[in-house]
Amino acid sequence: MLDQSKIDALRSTRVPPRKLFIDGGWQDGNGETLDVISPIDGKAFTTLTRAAPADVDRAVACARAAFEDGRWSRMAPAARKKILLRLAELIEENALDLAVLGVRDNGTELNMAIKAEPGSAAGTFRYYAEALDKIYGEIAPTDPSVLGLVHKTPVGVVGAIVPWNFPLMIGAWKLAPALAMGNSVVLKPAETASLSLLRLAELASEAGLPDGVLNVVTGQGSVAGEALALSMDVDVMVFTGSGATGRRLLEYSARSNLKRCYLELGGKSPNIVFADAHDLDEAAKVSAMGIFRNSGQVCVAGSRLLVEESIHDEFVAAVARHTETLKVGDPLDLSTQIGAVNSLDQLEGNLGFIESAVAEGNTIALGGNRILQETGGYYMEPTIVTDVKTRDRLAQQEVFGPVLAVQTFKTEEEAVTLANDSIYGLSSAVWTSNLSRAHRMIAGVRAGLVHVNTYGGADVTVPLGGVKQSGNGHDKSLHALDKYVDLKTAWIKL
Repeated sequence: MLDQSKIDALRSTRVPPRKLFIDGGWQDGNGETLDVISPIDGKAFTTLTRAAPADVDRAVACARAAFEDGRWSRMAPAARKKILLRLAELIEENALDLAVLGVRDNGTELNMAIKAEPGSAAGTFRYYAEALDKIYGEIAPTDPSVLGLVHKTPVGVVGAIVPWNFPLMIGAWKLAPALAMGNSVVLKPAETASLSLLRLAELASEAGLPDGVLNVVTGQGSVAGEALALSMDVDVMVFTGSGATGRRLLEYSARSNLKRCYLELGGKSPNIVFADAHDLDEAAKVSAMGIFRNSGQVCVAGSRLLVEESIHDEFVAAVARHTETLKVGDPLDLSTQIGAVNSLDQLEGNLGFIESAVAEGNTIALGGNRILQETGGYYMEPTIVTDVKTRDRLAQQEVFGPVLAVQTFKTEEEAVTLANDSIYGLSSAVWTSNLSRAHRMIAGVRAGLVHVNTYGGADVTVPLGGVKQSGNGHDKSLHALDKYVDLKTAWIKL
């Protein structure tokens, strides 16, 4: 049970200026500092070190040295497992501190953050810790005079760049499998959500992770992120974020050492509701949370609502009714259900989509405005936009904010066509009581994840990855391990 008084005490805890975490400790950088602005009130409450390219090179060199001398890469799997399990325990022991620190940094409502951030991160580290000593090589079915072996070896140094919406959760999706397979990592958090990941690195050291195996460099993506992606000594890049940045990472790979890049990019995920859905009111309630939780700042958010025409008015009214019950406000207040938008830039971008919607003849059925401006923070009303046409900006571009675009369809075939009329293919959902239709929709919708009669909740046991311009590779599940190993064939004449 969360205690509001403890939360309020943590809210005012001083956060000292943060240095870079390199080679197992805090190190000064060659760059300047960057103010950490809380979206709760728009005020700075600490600073980050703005890493320069030389700082990134130093972190990569430490990661390479740690990998080459085998302090982690050649450690017995059982010993690696013990350290990662201890890290999971430390995350759980410090869960409230980590969650509040993260909320002060990025604005996610605490009720969601406590589960999605430290709760999820601890589970992810525990999952891959338990998996790492159960990953075997192979014996090939060759001629009996030859022994063909396939070894799974760590790739080396992994560069990871993670976003601001769920830094601990998504950070763990990258770090846990990479570390489990024996790699060293240099992590670059988002400028507007670095604090909880810096604390995670400190906890990893406390758990026994050898110095240099996990390094965290903070600062601007255009400087520190670029230097990491251009490094000739980084073997694999993993990234969650925008398509524009993903394209730059691929360019940097071509300009450097042709490192492999695994990208989880944007989404414009369709949430498809048929008239035969078993419980339309429940579908409306879940659909509202599927877009509005964390102020819509969720990679897999159901931002396109595709409703069968015969129930459009009824269903949109139900979504609006449930939405109007949601309290937007201070994310560290336990009564809040929707927190802050991450930054002023993001808020202004969201409002720009509303202006475009009005210009294109869409109808603002609910919300559409900045609110609570007197707090100094960045808050926006949950917004429902109807009369959206297929080629409208709101139907095609990712907002990454609390904005739901509504379209209608008449037939199952039209629903599939609308769902797939997007450059993205990350997530989706289908609401129907017809089992055959559900399976046809799963087959027909081009997305890495298809929910049926729900939205959200897919855990670490199943992969998350997109098709089309939503990226490549997968986070979560045992399939994520594929990104962090090389296959080495041994061909032995007997």
